[in-house]
Amino acid sequence: MSNISISALRGGCPAPFFNELSFPTDGGHIEGRLCSPLGPLSCCVPCPMTDWAYPDNFTTATQAADWVNVVGMICCGFLLLSWIVLPVEKTHRHYLSISLTCAVVLMNLGFIVPLAAKPEQCFNEITPHGMDTSSVCAASGAFLLAGGWAGIMWIFLRALSLHLQICWQLVVGRNYMWFSQALGWGIPIVGLVILLVFSGVSFRFGATCHINHENSLADFWIPLLVFAGLTVIIQFATFGYCIKVYLASLSDNSATTEGSGMPSYSNSIRTMTPRQAYRRVRRVIQLQWRGIVIVLVIIADVIFFAVVFVFMDNTVQAIKDDPQKALVWAACLVAAGGDKNKCLDQASVLVVNLPTVTAVLVLLAMNGIWLLVLLGRWSMFTGWLDLFGELVGRHPKKEFVSVDARMDIKQDPRSYEMLSRDSGKADTVLTPISATLSPTARSGRQTPDYFGQTARYQPHQRSFSSPRPPQQLHWDAMQGYEQDYPQQPPMPTSRPQHDYEHMNPLGMNRIEKEDEIQYTTAPRSQYTQPGAADYGRDHVFI
Repeated sequence: MSNISISALRGGCPAPFFNELSFPTDGGHIEGRLCSPLGPLSCCVPCPMTDWAYPDNFTTATQAADWVNVVGMICCGFLLLSWIVLPVEKTHRHYLSISLTCAVVLMNLGFIVPLAAKPEQCFNEITPHGMDTSSVCAASGAFLLAGGWAGIMWIFLRALSLHLQICWQLVVGRNYMWFSQALGWGIPIVGLVILLVFSGVSFRFGATCHINHENSLADFWIPLLVFAGLTVIIQFATFGYCIKVYLASLSDNSATTEGSGMPSYSNSIRTMTPRQAYRRVRRVIQLQWRGIVIVLVIIADVIFFAVVFVFMDNTVQAIKDDPQKALVWAACLVAAGGDKNKCLDQASVLVVNLPTVTAVLVLLAMNGIWLLVLLGRWSMFTGWLDLFGELVGRHPKKEFVSVDARMDIKQDPRSYEMLSRDSGKADTVLTPISATLSPTARSGRQTPDYFGQTARYQPHQRSFSSPRPPQQLHWDAMQGYEQDYPQQPPMPTSRPQHDYEHMNPLGMNRIEKEDEIQYTTAPRSQYTQPGAADYGRDHVFI
C-alpha cells in the first residue's frame, strides 16, 4: 500500500494509529478493534494488537509452544495406537484414559492447525478475523475450547471414580462407564454450541483463535472453573480421607480381619478396622497413583490458563471501556513515531508479561507428554517389538515350562493353594501381594491378603481335607493283664472302605459342618472387576 493510501487511512490520526471511519463494518470481528477517541476522531491500534504490546520475540515464543504441541500430539497418537492395536495386558487400557487422551488431542489440534495453515490474523488494518471470515480461526477455536471442556470433564470424572472407590468402597462398573461417556462428551458438545452462538471466537492472542469477551464468563469460564473447583474439592477430600485412615491405623492394635472370602467392597466402613481400611486404601493408591498425578497436573494447567486469559481479557476490555488507562502508552507511540520498542515499559502494565504467557502455552502443550509419561508403560514398547517381530517372521523362542510349575502373575491375580500329593500339606502359590510377605508369614497355609489381615487357617482335628492312612488297631495279648477278656475277633485282611478314599486331594471337599468349612481358594481381588481398576489391570468397554 502506498504512503498516500496509508495517510488517507489514518484520516488525521497520528502514526501508528488509523482512523476507524476509514474502514467498513461489514467484515471481521468488529468488537475486536481497540480504538480511542482523539478529539473528533476515533483512532485505533493497528492489528494485531500483540505486535505492538509485546517485543519482537513474542511470535517466536508462541511458535515454539506450538511445536511442543506437535510433540504432545505424537505422544498421544502413540498411546491411542497402542491401546487400539496391542493386547490389554500390554497396555492396561481403560476408557477413562482413552477419553482423556482424546480430549488432549483436541486441545493440541487447536494450536497445530494454525501452525500448519499460517492464517492471516487481520481482516483489515484494525479488524481481526473472526470465525465468520476465517475457517482456520473457526477450526482452531473450536478444537481448543472443545478440548478444554472435555479435558476438565474427564479429569472430574477420573477424580470422582477414585473418590468413590477409596472413600465409599463402591465398584465403578458398566453403569458408571455409560454415565461418564454421556457426561464427559455431552457437556463439552453442548457447551461448545452455546459459546459459539453467544460468544464466538476470533484472533485475539497469537495465531490461535480464542473466545470473545461477550458472554464469555457465563457460557465458558464460570462453568469451566466450577467443574475445576469440584475436581479440586473431590481430590483433596480423597487425600484427607487417606490421611485420616493412615493416622487411625497407627494407633490400631487389632488383629481381626474382615474375612477371607471378600470378593469386593461389600463390607461397610463401620465393620472394618482402621488397619484394614488403611491396607485397602494403600492397595488402591498403589494401582492408581498415575491417575492421581495426571489429575493434579492437568487441572493445574487448565486453571492457570483460565486465570491468566480471563485477566488478559478483562484488561483489554477495561482499556476499551476507559481509554485513559492506555493514554500514556499511546502518547509514547506517537512521540516515538510508531517505534514500539521505546514504549514496551508503558505497555507492560496493560498486558500479561511474556514469560507468563509462554509458561501458560508451554504447560498446555506438555499435557500430551505427561500423558505418555504417566499412562504409558514399558510393556507398550516391548509389545510393539513383539508385534513387529511377528510381522517379519521372527518368533521369539518360547521356553518350555511345565503346567504345574507355570505361574503367570500378570494374567491372573488370583491365587490357589494346591495340596501336595506327597505330604498332604498346602503349598501356597505366591501372588504379587503374598510375595511381599515375610518368610515367616508365608509359611503354612497362608491365603493372599487383598483386603486386610486374614486369619491363618487352623485345620480341624477331624478334617478330611487331606488323605490320611487308616489307623490299624493292634492287640497285644502277652501284656501283663490277668483278667479274662473276650477274645478279639481277627482283623480283616482287606482295609475298610472309608469315605475319604473317594476324595480328590487337589479339590475342595465339604465334609465338616458348615461352621467348620474352610476353602482353600483365595478370593478374587476387586481390582480385576470391570471398572474397579482404572490404572492397574484395566478393562475396556468401548
